[in-house]
Formats: sequence, C-alpha cells, structure tokens
Amino acid sequence: MSRFHAMQVFVKVAETSGFAEAARRLNMSPPAVTRAVAALEDQIGARLFTRTTRTVKLTEAGTRYFDDCRRILADVAEAEAAAGGSYATPTGVLTVTASALFGQDYIAPILTDYLDQNPEVNVRALFVDRITNMVDEGIDVGIRIGDLADSSFSAIRVGAVRRVVCGAPAYFEQYGVPKHPSELAQHKIIVSTTSWASLDWRFGGPQKPSVRIQPRLSFSIYGAVIKATLQGWGLSRPLSYQIGRALIDGDLQTILSEFEEEPLPVHVVHPEGRRASAKVRAFVDLAVDRLRANRSIN
Repeated sequence: MSRFHAMQVFVKVAETSGFAEAARRLNMSPPAVTRAVAALEDQIGARLFTRTTRTVKLTEAGTRYFDDCRRILADVAEAEAAAGGSYATPTGVLTVTASALFGQDYIAPILTDYLDQNPEVNVRALFVDRITNMVDEGIDVGIRIGDLADSSFSAIRVGAVRRVVCGAPAYFEQYGVPKHPSELAQHKIIVSTTSWASLDWRFGGPQKPSVRIQPRLSFSIYGAVIKATLQGWGLSRPLSYQIGRALIDGDLQTILSEFEEEPLPVHVVHPEGRRASAKVRAFVDLAVDRLRANRSIN
C-alpha cells in the first residue's frame, strides 16, 4: 500500500474513531485497515492511536499528524480537481441540507434554477429536522438557522428569523388577543413534537418570562401545526419564515411582539472554504443572492 493511501486510511480511522467503521466506509477489510495504520506507525516511529477494547483515540503525535494529513490530502484533491477542470465548470453531484419546511419552501426553488443553469450537475437534497454532520454525511452546503458553533466551515449570513406567537384573525375575534405570555394558559395551543420541541416557552423583553404551556393539539410535523393555525383552531409558535406568506397575505397575525427573543441568524455554510469546487461556489452565490432578497428572512 502506498504512503498516500495509508494516510487516507489513517485519516478515516481518526474521523470515525474506529477501525471497523473506517473499513466499512473505505470498502476494505478491517485487517487491511489495521495493517495500513501499523505500517504508518512503523515508518513514522510513533504511535498514532491509543487503542482499548472500546475506544480508539489519537495520541498527541497522532493529532498533529492527523492535521497535517488532512491538509496534504486536501491539497492533492484540489490539485487533481483543478487539473480535471471541476474548479472551473460545475460538475458532479451537489448535496445540500436544510430543515424540512425551509428546504421545501425556500431552497427547493433555488435548486431547480441552479440545475437549469448548470446542466452537468445533479442535486441530492436532504431536508430534515435534525442537525446533520456535514462531513460524515458527505454534504456540500447547508443552510443553518440559529447561532453557529465554532468551526472551520465557511459561513455567509443571509438573514434572520424570529420565533413568533401567531393565530388567525378569526381566532382572535372569537377568543381575544393575549397581552402577556402568562395569558396563553387561557388559550388553545398547537405544538409539534419534533426532537427539540419544548413545552416551556421562553420569551424576551425586560422580564424574560417563561410559560409552561398545556397544548390541546400536538402534531409530529410542523406543516400540520401551521395548517391548524390557519384554520383558526388555536395559537402556535413557529419561526417567522414558516408563515412568511401567510403573514404577508394577512391570513395569520403575530402577537406579543414586545416579548420576542432575539432573532436567529440564517447562514449558508460549507466545509470547503477557499477550496470550494465550482459546483459549490455556483450554488452558494445563487443561494446567497436569493435568500438575501427574500422578505420572509430579512
């Protein structure tokens, strides 16, 4: 096995924290992966991993070598891509992720225009209500809502969204308009049961009140929450982009605006940085322009 291939194997073991998982992803046998790492350790003259029956961790020397290997492999990949032209012309498969409703309503139309402009690219869209691991899942570009964790990813802010309490005009005509978050206990509340949903609604403003709600109606998907709110059945607390068109058309109204928390930023992120391929650069440029022009997130 060449030194270059052995470095690729070592990096994958470090990224997955396991020889077996690295072997599966590289389509190699576990013994072959073990031999490759052992050969590197012999050539370098240092232990790269601390192995136990349950864990595989980088040693101090392994951590330094891991950073160097990733840089070297990225430089080689960039050189090969440049020679092959993929840094000049968008080609290949672009994988994009966003939350379900945001992806459906805001990113999908951008993707179809992007494909029309770039006939040599195919797109795989992953719209899910969970935080994806962009590196492990092979994702090129993500649209993130909320504060970003410190990382080496490139991030371009395109707007912000608010968490709002809303209802249909017909609901407010029948049941009145709450003036303080504490009055929500007297109203019919609709919620979703997504993994991060909470029954403790925290608000902003000087007092920063927190209210424990008692929902009458719960849905597993947020689209159903919004539909029931539009029908005037009760109140919900979506992100403003989720009801952007309904707010513009007057089908829903927001309340308790003086108690809103700080807006959540929206970023377009990608892990390639300055080495971004043409397919990534072309999509990021288009997405940034379209999202910054969208009234629902600005």
